[in-house]
Amino acid sequence: MSVTLREQMGRVRAMLNPADSSDAKLSGEVGSGQVRLDNDAPFQTYPPPSLGKPDSGGREPSPEELALELGLRFVPHVEEGWLDLSLVRGLPIAYLKQNLVLPVKGEAGCLLVLVGNPLRVEVMDELRLILTDGGADGRAKAEVNFAMAPAEVILEAINQTFAQADSRADQIIQDLGVEEDDDRLLSELERGGSEDLLDETSNAPVIKLVNHILAQAVKSRASDIHVEPFKNELLVRFRLDGVLHNILHLPKRLQAPVASRIKIMAKLNIAEKRLPQDGRIEVRIGNRQVDLRVSSLPTAFGERVVMRLLEKNARLLSLEELGMGPDHHAEMRRLTQLSHGIILVTGPTGSGKTTTLYAALSSINSPDKNILTIEDPIEYQLDGIGQMQVNAKIDLTFAKGLRSMVRQDPDVILVGEIRDRETAEIAIQASLTGHLVFSTLHTNDAPSAVTRLIDIGIEPFLVSSAVRTIIAQRLVRVLCPACKREDTPTAKELREMGLCGDAASVVHRAVGCSECMQTGYRGRTSIYEFMRLTESLQDLVVRNSDANQIRKLALSEGMCTLRQDGIRRVLNGVTTLDEVMRVTLL
Repeated sequence: MSVTLREQMGRVRAMLNPADSSDAKLSGEVGSGQVRLDNDAPFQTYPPPSLGKPDSGGREPSPEELALELGLRFVPHVEEGWLDLSLVRGLPIAYLKQNLVLPVKGEAGCLLVLVGNPLRVEVMDELRLILTDGGADGRAKAEVNFAMAPAEVILEAINQTFAQADSRADQIIQDLGVEEDDDRLLSELERGGSEDLLDETSNAPVIKLVNHILAQAVKSRASDIHVEPFKNELLVRFRLDGVLHNILHLPKRLQAPVASRIKIMAKLNIAEKRLPQDGRIEVRIGNRQVDLRVSSLPTAFGERVVMRLLEKNARLLSLEELGMGPDHHAEMRRLTQLSHGIILVTGPTGSGKTTTLYAALSSINSPDKNILTIEDPIEYQLDGIGQMQVNAKIDLTFAKGLRSMVRQDPDVILVGEIRDRETAEIAIQASLTGHLVFSTLHTNDAPSAVTRLIDIGIEPFLVSSAVRTIIAQRLVRVLCPACKREDTPTAKELREMGLCGDAASVVHRAVGCSECMQTGYRGRTSIYEFMRLTESLQDLVVRNSDANQIRKLALSEGMCTLRQDGIRRVLNGVTTLDEVMRVTLL
């Protein structure tokens, strides 16, 4: 049933101020029957499309004007201390977001309900009933007041409210009880849960526990989640800034249900526990979309599950934000402007190679270039760039994909990884026929990449002709700005940095505070080693020299090693010497 806007406004006034409802009037003229609002329609943000022209001048009233007309307070932003998780217990996050409503703790502790569309009287009536204490007189435990707020303010406040649930694991474990019926537990797991992991309305404690673990990992900026069974417990660890930390010690009895819940989410076979399995989970945590790559592995004490987190809407870094020194930055800019050749980025898994390559591609992404990539997997989607996913199930390998890709008239090609001789040969042939090729290798330093290519079967003269520069990189943890402190370097530290006493009078130490989870570090940055293949180095490569000979010549020509670049970051107060020593070799 539809009602006129005048009637709807009157109903709002009547609900908010019953004694004064007879005086409720619209200040603008509204033609009878011209403006109507459908109560049964799905939620619409203000102003609803059906409102038409609310005043004689053809102008729709602003949210502030509508709030004033209704006698509602307008809240442009949420004040500090208003958000209270206890006020939304039992209210699904989807309900609050769909209807753009949120109970908050207003001034002097009064109960204030923020609404995005005050014309939805039935929603406001529902909330008034829900927020009462159920007493005989039906009066609210605290007086319920309503205020209007912008939609984006309410949505952000909803996410922040549900994100306050940080320490619920102990209570969830207690809710599971000592004795659990396996069949009932499995049926609860298969029913699934909310799309949003911040939603607390699921009745299945195991679902709540897994959602809590995933949400905590995202909020803690973890790159990996490890769920590891041992003889007497189930251990949950997060990899934070490259280092594993123990997070939860769960009872052994939760091992099977937790693993089963994760496998259900990843669409894996929960009955198969003898073979490794790989899958993928897509979840939403507040306004953040997260992909999880799931790997299960049978061990002596049960299934071990590891999840790699990739935030889909994470902002990609630019070349300027990678932490390169001026010389390295200038060299990277030069490399991206080359018309052909191979640029290799080397380092272990998780050392930031993909981030560096994406930054390089983004810097040259323009309408006059055709840029194609073949990856496993596609970690981030790049606008204006064609990206291909390797698929072993249909025999789409790096080599086969790359062979087809060179027929797509590319200017720049990114090969996610050179794993075998065939891929390396095609990449080199592409670079020698007018294409700029970026790729990665797993080696410890830049000189080792040359010998690695030769070892997999590439002729030295082809390596010498095709490869332009090899970049080795590592990630080091960044000192927490809230708690780092200055200190004088010891004699041992000066020796390790290769400096005399006057060269470095101040270094910084990791301390630890609540901002960095007592680790002393928050975030990571890169250190680099650039080896440009000069004519003299190309001669060494053609003569099939080993990595040590190549390194010696590169150093004599001014190559800055990973450790030397790391020491630069130490002297700049970015990280510590311990961090640099941890990730680099002499």
